[in-house]
Amino acid sequence: MKKWITICCLFTLHGIANAQRTPDELLKTFQQYITGNFNNAHQVSEEIAKGKMIHPFAIHVNRVADDKVINRPRELKGFFLLEESYYLFEGKTIDTKPYLFLFQLTNDSTIHLTTYQLTGFLKETLRNDNPTLRFNYDSLTPSPTFKGADYRWNRKEKSFSTVSVNELGNGMRFTLTEKFTATTLQVMELLEKDGNRITQYTTPILYERK
Repeated sequence: MKKWITICCLFTLHGIANAQRTPDELLKTFQQYITGNFNNAHQVSEEIAKGKMIHPFAIHVNRVADDKVINRPRELKGFFLLEESYYLFEGKTIDTKPYLFLFQLTNDSTIHLTTYQLTGFLKETLRNDNPTLRFNYDSLTPSPTFKGADYRWNRKEKSFSTVSVNELGNGMRFTLTEKFTATTLQVMELLEKDGNRITQYTTPILYERK
């Protein structure tokens, strides 16, 4: 009898350990995964060692930006994130692309990304270490072309992933394919014109947390 009780307890504990995360826990995990400093230096160094740099050297500086958003409605759930993106292609100058995102739970297993337009700002001011940077929620406008993305949790792999297809008009299509864990981030941003690839590379940028 004692042996049977012990076995039952072990199965119960195993079930608890592998139970589905609550929505609040899921959003917290997502925030932990996506916040930090990332770059693909390892990927680029391997490519150079093989004789050809295929991907740009890329850096993401991601920080929660709730404190930078004023006039936020109290009922608005989720968290804002300011992403500083830097890309350096061989023989070119650094391309800076800052983004303001809002991540919100849409159900128990999905987190939705909304991207906002950043008109009226100088790129050099859109930095997480800028103490005076503020976004007025009343003036924020979601991107009219990028419909966002839905990230889903894979409990077995402990990863979040998304595939988001966006029709931009005039034959332009943008497909975001992304997967990230606690230590890595894989991003493929495919831009096409009339079905023809514009993006210079065909495989994801492989970021590592630094």
